Amino acid sequence: MLRHGILGLISNGDKTGYEVMTVFRDSLNHFWKAQTSQIYRELQTMEKAGWISQTHVPQTGKPDKNVFSITPAGRDELRRWLRDESTPLTFKNPLMMKTFFMGELPVEEGIAFFEALGDLSVFPDSGRQASANADMYQQAIDHPEKSIYWKLTIEYGRRFEQMQREWCAYCIQALEGLKRMQEVRTDGAATNDTPQEEHS
Repeated sequence: MLRHGILGLISNGDKTGYEVMTVFRDSLNHFWKAQTSQIYRELQTMEKAGWISQTHVPQTGKPDKNVFSITPAGRDELRRWLRDESTPLTFKNPLMMKTFFMGELPVEEGIAFFEALGDLSVFPDSGRQASANADMYQQAIDHPEKSIYWKLTIEYGRRFEQMQREWCAYCIQALEGLKRMQEVRTDGAATNDTPQEEHS
């Protein structure tokens, strides 16, 4: 999946490895994380597969650079992947796995977990910077009309974050209710354990 994302970025215009990383950070990083080493490893793999070609460009007064271009075979592969209906829509979600077993911890830790999660955001400015990046790259790519699809992913991210914040608030409310029930149960048990005075 990562290599096809990188391939898609190069299809928008020739890029050096550094430029691929920069554009990746500004466009794909809000929904697909990748390390620099992963990106360069995928570039090497794609070059061996014949999906991209590398051109050495001499420069005066600064280091030479290597520029990657998509090949006809690479464009065919990108389109094949986009049309592949077998791409799974199911997902592995570590957050859901952890939430499922959160009952192993004290309820206070669960509340703190969801409070911290609700504060996390890839779009702290409601996506304004991401939209600005999309507008900037729209001017630089070979086919500017493609940028509409970038904005669709930004909107998905914004809506997902809103849903996650609402879900965290729901979880916190539910756990606070559980905590109150536990406190009532504990207080009741303490009262029942208190010795009663005997009446003659």
